[in-house]
Amino acid sequence: MSSVVITARGEQRLRTGHPWIYRADVADVDAAGGDIVEVIGPRRRTLGHALFSDRSQIPIRMLARGDAPFDASMLRERLERAIQFRDTLKLDATAYRLVHGEADLLPSLVIDKYDSYLVLQALSQGMDRLLPSVTTWLIEILSPAGILARNDPKVRTLEGLEQTVEVLAGTVPEAVFVREGPIEYEVDLRKGQKTGLFLDQRENRAAAALYAHGRLLDCFSYNGGFALRLAGQCISAEAIDVSADAVARIKANAVRNRVGNLTVREANVFDELRRLEKAGERYDAIVLDPPAFAKNKASVPNALAGYKEINLRAMRLLSPGGYLVSCSCSYNVHEDMFAEVLHEASVDSHTPVTVVEKRTQGRDHPVLVGAPETHYLKCFILRRVE
Repeated sequence: MSSVVITARGEQRLRTGHPWIYRADVADVDAAGGDIVEVIGPRRRTLGHALFSDRSQIPIRMLARGDAPFDASMLRERLERAIQFRDTLKLDATAYRLVHGEADLLPSLVIDKYDSYLVLQALSQGMDRLLPSVTTWLIEILSPAGILARNDPKVRTLEGLEQTVEVLAGTVPEAVFVREGPIEYEVDLRKGQKTGLFLDQRENRAAAALYAHGRLLDCFSYNGGFALRLAGQCISAEAIDVSADAVARIKANAVRNRVGNLTVREANVFDELRRLEKAGERYDAIVLDPPAFAKNKASVPNALAGYKEINLRAMRLLSPGGYLVSCSCSYNVHEDMFAEVLHEASVDSHTPVTVVEKRTQGRDHPVLVGAPETHYLKCFILRRVE
């Protein structure tokens, strides 16, 4: 079997439970990109087996610890366990995540279910090589109507892999209809964000609906997920997104779900929040669910400034007793950093707020303890108390 020797520092990292070894901690390589390798410590002891990449800054992604090699039966078993876990969640949705990479001990593999269709992503050389086996097992376990590989994320280029979108099995239509709670969406699996929809906010939207009332403002709305779910509890609702395509989708989804009190605008959220403040507008519920501001560690300072800006403006727009649902999906911005941004925004806006709930990504997107990168979504529900 191909093998990789790691340093003492790399071995210590594995002992903490983290599944990744960085290039600086690889001492010797006898493997090709995409191989499943035996991981050997500095004292020549087998530490486990892993996916190997000869291009990435994360060349080792652990599959199994100890002496037992990773084989086809283990791959199937991991897939079955991940799918069975989602069955136990009893999610009120027909679209959800079946496999969440490292948190399901299937590093760099994402599989989402959209009704009777599956969409997957293989984000490393090793997992890309395993895709035929993954596809075979998924057909045998789930008998989906179709399987689509959305292998178009830019991260694949860091692995030396092509960005492609292709049907691996069955047929996949141009549009699929799915339900999240009481809301139905039309999904473009080939061109939609991520694998079609943002599935990780489902439970946060349901939680926010418990507090929404009066006038609602949903910023960075994308498909209108928060706006559509919360509008039923509100007198009026407004959704803002900078994308004309997103605005069209929100309007279509509003018609589909008979949401008649929703107004949708195409605008830059930063500019629009300033305009609304100058106009003296007030809202009883505001949602901030922006895209990731921090794509890497170098961009964290600018990201924190951006988060503070939109939260400060939103707090000034809140009516007394109003609720702010503020989110960050930047895993480089840790929860304590985001909490400090909210604190600073509260102080500088002269808006006292309390934390009603601290939330994270949905239960179908579990966090692997010891791998902070898997805890990427932060969601604070705040209440203006004056």
